[in-house]
Amino acid sequence: MKKIKIGVIGVGYLGEHHARVYSQIKGVQLAGVVDTNKDRADEIARKVGAKPYYDYKDLIDSVDAVSIVVPTPLHYRIASDFLKNGVDILLEKPMTTTVSEAERLLKLAKTKKLILQIGHIERYNSAVKALESIIDRPMYIESRRFGPFADRVSDVDVILDLMIHDIDIVLSLVDSDIRSINATGVSVMTSHNDIANAHIEFKNGCVANLTVSRMSIDKLRKISIYQPETYFTLDYKEQEIILHKRIWNRVNNRMVPEISTENIDLIKEEPLKAELASFIESVKKRKKPIVSGIEGKKALEVALAVLEDTRKRRLLLDEDSNGRSKGAVSRHRR
Repeated sequence: MKKIKIGVIGVGYLGEHHARVYSQIKGVQLAGVVDTNKDRADEIARKVGAKPYYDYKDLIDSVDAVSIVVPTPLHYRIASDFLKNGVDILLEKPMTTTVSEAERLLKLAKTKKLILQIGHIERYNSAVKALESIIDRPMYIESRRFGPFADRVSDVDVILDLMIHDIDIVLSLVDSDIRSINATGVSVMTSHNDIANAHIEFKNGCVANLTVSRMSIDKLRKISIYQPETYFTLDYKEQEIILHKRIWNRVNNRMVPEISTENIDLIKEEPLKAELASFIESVKKRKKPIVSGIEGKKALEVALAVLEDTRKRRLLLDEDSNGRSKGAVSRHRR
């Protein structure tokens, strides 16, 4: 069977891992890696046994599919060029900078009948895949995603960097439209939100409370999902799920509720390997990806709505603070 020729556009921290994994997948030929930093392109190309390129346009005619792992402002232009030339793409999250850009990519992929997968890697976590098959009616979701500050993402808001993962997971679990979003954020190290919280209410009554921070010393990646009679705690980092279930026990001649705990057995695998293998499968069989451009656009819409709410709240706080300051000055003058 003919090998699928793959390219990786952008071989920074994450792109290097894309190249590494592709070089290990059977039936795939890593045709080239691209980076505008010539030394970086040469270095990664040597590591994975691929040809280095310094302009993505030089690779377009040599590949069947690509991973695009570049800064988000470049997503739309690069993805558009590959789609126009008949190349399937895996586009890292967030999908684009605007919803209108995402819609144009969706339209282009549909017209060309091409695969457009979005890199929401947590969907390929073995714990998440297991959770999707056992969740019944989630009514409350609590998510916490904390990590240390990294300069390489200092130009991206923490909502688009980290929270969008949890937004995508929540949207995949809750079968309902959103009723309201209330969010707040704080800038600490950058001009963007470095800590943020979103309270999302769905029309079916489910509530999701999402908190993210890149100001933590330790890494924490956990989500809890509550539904009638049971709740689940999932650790993304450890790929573990614990089931907590209400049971009844007789105590002093009356039945009282207690909680039983059970670890769900899982076969763990590297999420990136699962994600890229799934992409290759979609390319081979021409089937819709688990996280297509449609899901990527939905997550982007909600993330941008959360971001906008933090901005509005900050403006109101600034106005209130300025008003109090002026009042204090006026009273002092009197």
